[in-house]
Amino acid sequence: MRQIEALLNEYGESHTNKTNILIHSVAVPAIYFVTIGLIWSIPVPDFIAYFGATWAHVLLIPVLIYYFRLSGPIGAAMTLLSILVLLGINVLVFFQWSVWKFCLAMFVVMWILQFIGHHIEGKKPSFFKDLQFLLVGPAWWWVHWLKRLNISY
Repeated sequence: MRQIEALLNEYGESHTNKTNILIHSVAVPAIYFVTIGLIWSIPVPDFIAYFGATWAHVLLIPVLIYYFRLSGPIGAAMTLLSILVLLGINVLVFFQWSVWKFCLAMFVVMWILQFIGHHIEGKKPSFFKDLQFLLVGPAWWWVHWLKRLNISY
């Protein structure tokens, strides 16, 4: 069994309740967005800012490498999601919203929803066992979409 399949199967064990799945289908990509937004908000040294980059851009490199090592289609899907997230952050900036305040508020709300979902499910979140599952969640979300499009992961 491929590593991605093993991780998704293990992650799926604590995500079988339809309400929990619905909550996760909203909260997981939202948490990915706001986490990148919070990291984007951390001031960068001049040598990074010179290139128009933020800590979010720097962090996304190893994160996307991780996803591509798990699966090419998952890596491509996460690259797309990451681009959309960065565009979304630019929308917040365009409308002069405080990125870190918006993302912090959404971070708290989305994690509360996640824990409500797991309470309904009656199982602890997977990342309590292994922090790697914080990165598996978005891949799990994409797999549902890839399957609907008949794309192998």
